[in-house]
Amino acid sequence: MDRRGFLQGTLTTALGAAAARCPAAEPKQQTNGKARMKAGHQHHSSDQDLRVLAALGVGHICSDLPSRTFDENWSVDGLTRLRERVERFGIELDMVPLPLSSSPIGRAENPHIMLGKSPERDREIEGICRMIRNVAQAGIPAVKYNLTLLGVVRTGNTRGRGGARYSTFIYDKAKNGPPSAETGVVTEGQMWERITYFLKRVVPVAEECKVRLCCHPHDPAMPRKGFRGVHRVLGSVDGLKRFLDIVPSKYHGLNFCQGTVAEMLAEPGKEIYDVIRYFGRRGKIFNVHFRNIKGGYLNFRETFPDDGDVDMIKAMRVYKEVGYDGMIMPDHVPQIEGDHGQAQAFAFAFGYIQALIQLVNGEG
Repeated sequence: MDRRGFLQGTLTTALGAAAARCPAAEPKQQTNGKARMKAGHQHHSSDQDLRVLAALGVGHICSDLPSRTFDENWSVDGLTRLRERVERFGIELDMVPLPLSSSPIGRAENPHIMLGKSPERDREIEGICRMIRNVAQAGIPAVKYNLTLLGVVRTGNTRGRGGARYSTFIYDKAKNGPPSAETGVVTEGQMWERITYFLKRVVPVAEECKVRLCCHPHDPAMPRKGFRGVHRVLGSVDGLKRFLDIVPSKYHGLNFCQGTVAEMLAEPGKEIYDVIRYFGRRGKIFNVHFRNIKGGYLNFRETFPDDGDVDMIKAMRVYKEVGYDGMIMPDHVPQIEGDHGQAQAFAFAFGYIQALIQLVNGEG
């Protein structure tokens, strides 16, 4: 990454710097007692992808990352062009990802935020705030992001239904070696300090601009002692509750990855529904990754939605019960031999989600 280019980009006004205040629509509220959940998508947003999504009835998306750095794609004009291009296919652009991805810190777009290094992190945070302001002016209501050092940790694949490969994590097989040179040891207190430092600067901007901030939990959960010297504080339900309380705001919430949260639980098939209720009743679920698993805490594999331990019909009913009206989307799908780009597996997931939404919305 060209960090110098990023830092220069955050300070330039040539990319459509935001006004002092950010006009944006308030989040839509339910008025008829029926949760109007929507099938959503997050991975690709080329014209070809949008044609397929429109044909499948997926009418809401989170786009690809506009750019790793603050360039023309993050200007108000660039973001507006993105939204208008998506809308030409009859699809709404509900969200864009910030350059705070789920990659390990060595591949992170803005590494100093989670490394806790100033003044570099201050400049990176300023860039994130400028992006949020421009997102608001472009008429996009939400952004998603991660606050991670380790990225997504897995131990390989296991064979599932029909020979499909299910992404798997077994803690006892994970390489829990010494801390990496990039992160060093990061204590629980240090993780909370870095997260708090970010939230106290970014959430007020999001609230001013009326842009929802959707944070993904740490995937997967790890023991309290940490993994490779790093404590994963957003890898437990209690950690997520604390996270949301740091800066109370209706614009500060979760990219609620049901699969990742299930990975935190000893018995996901029994426990996940009350977790959905807890965050959903407080209006803190801003987006849903609708993924199933077999297993649970420290030992699981990702499955097709109808092949795991969680009753996905019951889960969808709980989202309706709490009044959730956002996107329901697949995030990961199994790998099927001959399925290029996992297109068929995602199409299966979209159809499954659409059917469940129709089912629960047709109920009393």
